[in-house]
Formats: sequence, C-alpha cells, structure tokens
Amino acid sequence: MASNQPAPETSSPLRSGSFGDEDRTWEEWNPTEDSVRPVRGRHRVAKQRGLARSSTVLGVGVIAAVGAGGMATAQSKPPVSISLPDSIKANLPDASSLPGVGAFMSGDSETEPTEIVASAPLTSAGITAAEAEQGATDAGEALRARILQQAEQQQAGAEAEARAAQETAAAEQAALQAAKQQSAAEAKAAAEKKAAEEAAKKKAEAERLAKLAASYAIPTSSYTITSTYGQSGSMWSSGHHTGLDFAAPTGTPVKAVHGGTIKSAGWSGSYGYRTVLELDDGTEIWYCHQSSMDVSVGQRVSTGDTIGRVGATGNVTGPHLHLEVHTADGSGIDPMSWLRSKGLTV
Repeated sequence: MASNQPAPETSSPLRSGSFGDEDRTWEEWNPTEDSVRPVRGRHRVAKQRGLARSSTVLGVGVIAAVGAGGMATAQSKPPVSISLPDSIKANLPDASSLPGVGAFMSGDSETEPTEIVASAPLTSAGITAAEAEQGATDAGEALRARILQQAEQQQAGAEAEARAAQETAAAEQAALQAAKQQSAAEAKAAAEKKAAEEAAKKKAEAERLAKLAASYAIPTSSYTITSTYGQSGSMWSSGHHTGLDFAAPTGTPVKAVHGGTIKSAGWSGSYGYRTVLELDDGTEIWYCHQSSMDVSVGQRVSTGDTIGRVGATGNVTGPHLHLEVHTADGSGIDPMSWLRSKGLTV
C-alpha cells in the first residue's frame, strides 16, 4: 500500500531544477579534497555571454554606472533587474562593500530610489575659473561670451589700427604741408633775395652810369635822330648806314664825348670835314660833315669841349652830324648802344 507521506529530502549538495529557483532550500556544501573529483584533461571555462567574467569587472561596471548618475537622476530610468546564475551570484561581493558604491545602497529594497544629481551640470564643461567666478555656468553662454569678447577685441584692434593709420596719415599730411610751406618760404626768400640782388645790381649800374655820365657828354644839342646804325639804303655806298645822324642847324657846337686826344682833323671825301678823337682805351669817335673844326691833331681835349660845328659838307642831303664809333681794332659798332652804355640818354 502506497504511502501518502512525502519522501524525506536528501542531503545531496546539488538538486535537479533550474537555477534561480528561490522556493527550494539548499544546504551548505563544503567540498574537500576527498569529495571533489579531480579534473582530467584540458580545463575549459564556459563563456558567460552577456555577463561580466569576474566580480572585479562587474564591480567596475557598477562604479561606472553609478558614476554616470551625474548625467541623469535615478528616477529618470526604471530599475533593471539582472538575473545571475547561483554559482556566480554566490561569488559576487556585497555591493555595499564596494568603494564608492556603498553610499548609494540602501538596506530597504522597497525604499524609493534616491535622486543622484551631479555636482555640476555637464554644460559647465570647459568653463574657466575666471568665468566661473563671474557666474558663468553654461558652456554655451560661456562660448558665446568668449566669441563676443574675441569680436570686441578684434573690433578694438581694428579701431586702434584705423586710428593709428589716421594719425600716421595726419602726421604725413602735416609733414607734407610743412614741407610745402617751407618750400614756399624758401622760394619766397630766394625770390626776395634775387629781387634784392637785382635791385642792388641795378642800383650799382645806375651809380656806375651816373659816374660815367658825369665823364661823358652828348656830342651836340638841339638835335633830331634821322638815321641809325645799320639802316639800309642806296644813299650809302656800302649799302647801309655806318653811323648815327644827329640833324641840327648849321653851326651847332660839336662836343667831345669824353676826354682824349685828337688823332686827325681835315677833309675826308664823302665824310666832308671830319675830326677823329681817340680815347684812352683806343676807341675812336668820328665827327663827320662839319662846317668847321676847332681843334688840331695831337690836341688833348676833355669831356664837353667844343671840337667843331655842325655842317653839310661831303655826301649829305642836309646839315647834320654823322657820328661813328670804332673799337681799338678798327671795327665799327652802334654809336647809340655805345653812348647808352656810358650812361647817356640819346
């Protein structure tokens, strides 16, 4: 007759069934060298797929997971249950004993998860100490502030360069203006100096001519210039006039233009009565067409002395004094220019 009593449990260290069956009771098994069959052959370790291979790796993973709580609170995600085989679960260390993890563990499993907040938001990454002292806590705002500050610095630098360029241009303009003013002043001074020199030169020339005029004289008075030097015409045998004609009434006194010696005095063909006065520098003054002569050869005369009279002797059309000037080498020159060079106004 079969009994309805259940069979007593044995003390076998392992019982059939699936891992994780929490309804069954287990007795402690302390294996010894005698009770454990030695393993022969190669030692193989079964791969634990999807699970950490050691408690150390698992501990590091737990620390990393807990450390990531700075990015989100414990309430932001629902708790995830992890099932482990009993053989691994028995060898895992107590989570509360892990460094840095025990502070986050609570003995009451039903206690609501504690909100874990990072000491500083992730947006504060990259914020400098100076920005933190100024109250910047957001990386985006800090970056924006840096960009604005950099833009302001660049703007300030550009403005400084522009000011420097303006100052340089102003300085160059001022220097150019100063150079122009200096050049104008120098030109004005040079013009004034030149004008002063010319005035002094003119004054000196006037003084010289005044002195000369005091020692030279116009050859006659009450005259009219009728023919000039170089004038062309058929009335002259050479084809042009060789002297200066002073038309005046017959008998008008003829004067020595400067002191000198009478070189010749007498008849000279087409010149009529002619007197030649030789000056000290060798210049000869010819007085032609005289009506009479008042000097003789070798006589010394002074400026203004009367040496003859106006007449119409020789080849003439009317009474006049024909005056010629010859240099020491015998060349004829313009009498009017020569008289003016001596300070005389003809």
